[in-house]
Formats: sequence, structure tokens, C-alpha cells
Amino acid sequence: MKPLSVGRRLLGGSLVIALIVMPLTGLGLAWSFRDAVTTAFDQRLLSLSKVLIAAIQFDREKGRPGLTRSLGDPRFDQAYSGWYWQISDRNGNVLTSRSLWDQRLPPLEDMDKGVIISRDLKGPRHQVLRSLERDIRLPGRNQSLHVMVAASRSEVDAEVARFEWLLAGALVALASLLVCGSAAQISWGLAPLRRLRARLKKVADGEAERLEETRLPPELTELTRAINAVLERDQRLIERGRAAAGNLAHALKTPVSVLKAQSERFDGEDRARIDAELKRIDEAVRHHLARASAAGGAHLSGRISLREAAGPVFEGLGRLASRRGITLSLALEDDASVRVDPQDLQEMVGNLLENALQWARQQVRVSSETRDGGVLLIIEDDGPGMNEEEGAAALGRGARLDEGRSGSGLGLAIVDDLMALYGGELALERSSLGGLAARVWLPSSPLVGAQPKE
Repeated sequence: MKPLSVGRRLLGGSLVIALIVMPLTGLGLAWSFRDAVTTAFDQRLLSLSKVLIAAIQFDREKGRPGLTRSLGDPRFDQAYSGWYWQISDRNGNVLTSRSLWDQRLPPLEDMDKGVIISRDLKGPRHQVLRSLERDIRLPGRNQSLHVMVAASRSEVDAEVARFEWLLAGALVALASLLVCGSAAQISWGLAPLRRLRARLKKVADGEAERLEETRLPPELTELTRAINAVLERDQRLIERGRAAAGNLAHALKTPVSVLKAQSERFDGEDRARIDAELKRIDEAVRHHLARASAAGGAHLSGRISLREAAGPVFEGLGRLASRRGITLSLALEDDASVRVDPQDLQEMVGNLLENALQWARQQVRVSSETRDGGVLLIIEDDGPGMNEEEGAAALGRGARLDEGRSGSGLGLAIVDDLMALYGGELALERSSLGGLAARVWLPSSPLVGAQPKE
């Protein structure tokens, strides 16, 4: 699974927080509002119950309680209006508002005197009511009266529902603003990292030798200085290694020359064997010197045109092919560019093309195509070709599949080593022409972790 970028991680974290905090906030606010509205509604019922209690008078003639005056709210006189009051005693006498008509409300039993209870209950026509109940005792009467004032919850529920819709819309808008604000903040906060990445790409592409330290926050400025210090140290190490390889090559040159002079004292087969071994030593020294030189440029080379950089090789070996009666055809893309030192590219192409001309019968074809962030260079011939085992053996140092042919056997091995230095790939396959096809992939983008083969 591909890791998420820092920006997506931060934005995802903001989104998760918004999805958790906003609903919890909404639930808390909705509960608080519902509780506040219900409390206010209960206070309203309490005020009506006090007015109702003040109007209660026991009718001695009828032997039951009655009212001395109306509550002044017409909804108590309208049938099933949702606003009701009811007074009852333990003898079964019940006095109700006209709005209850022939219905009765179920009172609570065994209530303590002075206790006020609010509750929800079912009323006429399946109405959901909010009731306030209490027991009172009239002066001069031992029997208590149960007083109930009830009203439909539809008003409260409608008000709460309207608030919840408004709250949901506000929270969604707020969450969207927070996420958008977080995205803008993350983009602005990561802008210095994007600038640093662009500068690193320039260094990797060979367009700059060190990172610029301007227009960066203090934290990234320190990081940039540390990276520049590492680049400078690596460059010094590379230069030191190249110098050591050069010194070694020059140090071996004199002893090799002396040994060549001494070999002239021998005759026949002994001299030929000594000269062959001295030649191998000389070629190995030149190879490792070229390898050390390439190691210095592998990470600092800019992009070059494949056609232009390898043009001198094609021109020189083209004349050799004409003298041998071999047709050399080129099919290179005009915009093909690779990230390789020009001299190293010429050495790669030269070794592969010389090998193809050496084994070809009548035709050698060179083509290229852009693929996978790089350029695929294909050099084919119509010679005898190689099988898989021979191809693997040919990449070994000094391996020669035909001892009758000239050469040291280092050509393909040198190309393979240079491929490792530049992060490229070399494959030997069967060609459509019938011979060998050397397929070389070279990168056009910055290298990441390309290391030479041991």
C-alpha cells in the first residue's frame, strides 16, 4: 500500500477531527436547546397551574371542587385544542377544562404534598402531552386535590426540530470552512518543502551543485545547510576517489611499460602469453579509471540528447560498417534525452555497437523509444546471437565466447557497470533480425539510490 503524503495525512486528520467533533458538538447543543425549551415550557405550565390553583374553590352544595374564574386562555375552552387542565380527588370527583370534552387524563398516584412533577403522557386523539402535576389541600379540607395542567408537545418539538435543522446546516458549513481552511493552511505550510524539493531536483538533474538557502523557514534552512554539507563532503570523497584511481593508473603505467620491454627478451609463445596478460592489466586499469570517473558524474550529470551525444560514435563506426559491407541503420527519436555523462554514453554505445559489428553478417540496426521515465536504446544484429546462458556469461569480466575473435572480453562488462552507476538496465535478448539485441534503458529523471555493482 502506497504511503500517504504529508499533506494528505494532515488534511485527513483535519477531516477526521471535523467528523468527530462537529457531530458531538451538534448533539450537545441540540440536547442543551431541547432541555432549555422544555424547561421554559414547564415554567409556563407552572404559571398556569398557579393561576388554576388560585381559582379553585370547594363547592359545599355539590360536594366537589369548582372554579371561581376562567384561566383567560381560550384554548382551554376549545375541544381537543392540546391545552388541558384537570382537578380530581380521591372520591372520583373530576373537574376538567372544556377542551378535554369527555376525555380524562391519567393522574399519578401517591404523590407527596408540595412535590411538582413534570412528565410526558398520551392525551386525547393520541396527542403527546407535557403535563405538570401536584397535590394540594384547600383550607379547611383534609382531602387533597390532584391538579394537572397539560399542553401538547408539538410546539416544543417543532421549535427544537427547526433549531436542529439550522444547527446541522451551520455545523456542515463550519466543518466545510474548517476543512478548506486546513487545506489552505497545509498548502501554505508545505510550500517551503515544495521549494526545497524543487531545489533538490535541480541538484539531482545536475542543474545546480548545492541547495539555495534563501526564502526558507529557519527549520528548513538548517536542514538545507546540513544537506549542502553532505553534498560537499560526498563531492570531496568522489574527487578523492577519482584522484586515487588516477594516481593508481599512473603508478601502474610505468611498471607495465617496463614489463612490456622485458617481454621482448622472450620469444614465441611465452612472449605472446606475457603480452596478453599485460594487455589485460592495462585494459583493467583503464576500465577502473573510467568507472571512477563515471562515479563522479553519475549524480551530477544533466540531460543530454541521445542523438547528439552518440553522433560521433555512429559516424565513426558507420564508416567501419561500410568497409565491412554491413548496413548500419539508425531510428532514433529526435527528442530522446538521457541523464548520462556524454563520454560515458559514447563508451556504452561504442562498446555495444562494436560488438554488434563484430558479429553481424549484413545488418545492424539502432533504435530508441521513450519508456518508463527514460529511453530504451536497442542495438540489434543479424549474427549468430546468444542463448540465455551465453548472455549471462558474456556480462562476466573478461569472458569471451569465441577465443578466435579479437578483444579483451571487457566491453559488455564495462557497459553493465556503467548501467549500475547511472541506474540503467542492460538486457541481452534474441533480435528480430536473428542475432543479438542489446536493450539498454537509461533514465531521463533524477536518480534515486543508484549504486555501482561490486
